[in-house]
Amino acid sequence: MNLPFIAQVLGWATVVVGVAVCLGYGLWRFLALALRSAATAFRPRTPGTPDPRITPYAGTEPAQPAYWARQMWIDAAAGGRAAAWTVWYLLVHHWLDEIVRHRLLRGRNGSTGDRAEHVVGRFLLRLLAPATALAALLSALLSCALLIGVALAFSAQLLLVGAVAVAGVLAARGAERSWKLARGIRMKCPYPGCYRPFPLAVHVCPGCGAVHRELRPGRYGALRHVCRCGRALPTTALTGRRGLAARCPHCDQVLPPAVGTTRVVHLPLIGGTSAGKTMLMAAVLDGLRSWSHDSRLTVEFASPADRREANTLSRQVEATGWALKTQGGQPRALMLLVGRGHGPLRRQRLLYLYDPMGESLRDAETVRRQEYLAHADGVLLVADVLASPVVRRSLREGDGGLATAARPADLGPVETYARFTGELQGLGGRRRRLGVAAVVTKRDVLDRLGSLPGPEGPVEAWLAEIGLGELVRALGHDFAAARYWAVSAHAATGAGALLSEQRRAAEPVLWLLSRTGLRIGGPAAGVQEPRLPRLPRLPRLPRLPRLPRLPRLPRPRRRSDRTARDRSSL
Repeated sequence: MNLPFIAQVLGWATVVVGVAVCLGYGLWRFLALALRSAATAFRPRTPGTPDPRITPYAGTEPAQPAYWARQMWIDAAAGGRAAAWTVWYLLVHHWLDEIVRHRLLRGRNGSTGDRAEHVVGRFLLRLLAPATALAALLSALLSCALLIGVALAFSAQLLLVGAVAVAGVLAARGAERSWKLARGIRMKCPYPGCYRPFPLAVHVCPGCGAVHRELRPGRYGALRHVCRCGRALPTTALTGRRGLAARCPHCDQVLPPAVGTTRVVHLPLIGGTSAGKTMLMAAVLDGLRSWSHDSRLTVEFASPADRREANTLSRQVEATGWALKTQGGQPRALMLLVGRGHGPLRRQRLLYLYDPMGESLRDAETVRRQEYLAHADGVLLVADVLASPVVRRSLREGDGGLATAARPADLGPVETYARFTGELQGLGGRRRRLGVAAVVTKRDVLDRLGSLPGPEGPVEAWLAEIGLGELVRALGHDFAAARYWAVSAHAATGAGALLSEQRRAAEPVLWLLSRTGLRIGGPAAGVQEPRLPRLPRLPRLPRLPRLPRLPRLPRPRRRSDRTARDRSSL
């Protein structure tokens, strides 16, 4: 008997049978079960049952990362592991152990497990065991190769999805940034001790009160973030983020809703102690409300706290006729929403009005602590000319008593400006681009003084006439633009306030707002003035008849011609 030949025949038969079983059944069985396991790994679990794929996020932000940023890759890895485990289980446990070892090698049917009745049948089943094992091994190897190709193609699709999501995030951030740049929106804290700028406010979830510090397009979502309470929060101001409560990321103070959606204009009132800054602020508030009644100007308080502060100031002035002296350290900004028009074409500014203590200008160190000056978009210089030594020396005896009763400031306007202007340049570095509105206060007292001319006509010319031309020259040299007003805050506030004086008190603020692009209409004050009626056209006179032309007279000879002719005849 030729045993090598028989072994060779059995070997080739095993290979042929193994390849046939692999290509005809095993490979497709392995692929089908592996892909089904991978799809099951992506399938959502039954509601109410725990999902081991989802793990709580341990980050500081109370929101789950977006599906494309984290969970998509976790699910893809789970699907790959499920497919690999299925191939391994089919090869080792089902085919090699169950079918080959426990059935075929024991003379049992590979499909049913029934034992063959005849010895020849059991012998043939044992001969099929190596072919079946080979078919299982080939099916596992080929299915793994095909699954790796499927995994690579699927990974490319996931990368494409991730790239599209990242592009959406960048587009959303770019759109919001462009919108802010176009509207000149810069977010800065209005509270004392902070005054710091920030690119993104802290937003509070209205459902659970969780604090979100990254509520913008990013890894937690392009258009919305899902809070830990399950509430969806918009990520941009254009999609509704402005409706959420916001806080400063540095001092955790509550910010007005307009921060982040409206351009902020910072206007500090600069003046010495008792110069009339607080009274002027009260007059400005009344004047803005007065202008809003007869023009396109709109005025709103930015928050209930600003409304309460303004009402308290108004009650103080009505009760005592004076505003209490500003106390405390750095001032909190009084915030107003000043706009023009209504509807979608409305233009607004979030106005920050700072009323610091007069003592904050006593030396360079205290001025340097006024960090809000670094963000100023204009300056209201409150000038009490009665505190100027030059003016006081020119007053007669009776006028001196009136000036003393008016509570003059501790520093004259020239000295006040000299102490503050250098530090303003150091803090902001953009003094040459700012406008300054110089407001002469206590006009009601100035009109009663006989020693000084009244502040009629151009105020800057009047300041030069009374000996303060140095201040006018300094303001014109140091700032991009300077305008002057003379205001009586007493006449603009209280029960018997004069409408004209109220509106004059608001004109400096409106002029500074107009330099930021918010023009209400009209001249320097920025308000529309009534137009004078047009005079009727005079009737045209009839044309007179044309006179006849006179005959032309002969031209007289010049004397030099006659002299030359007489000389030539000699």
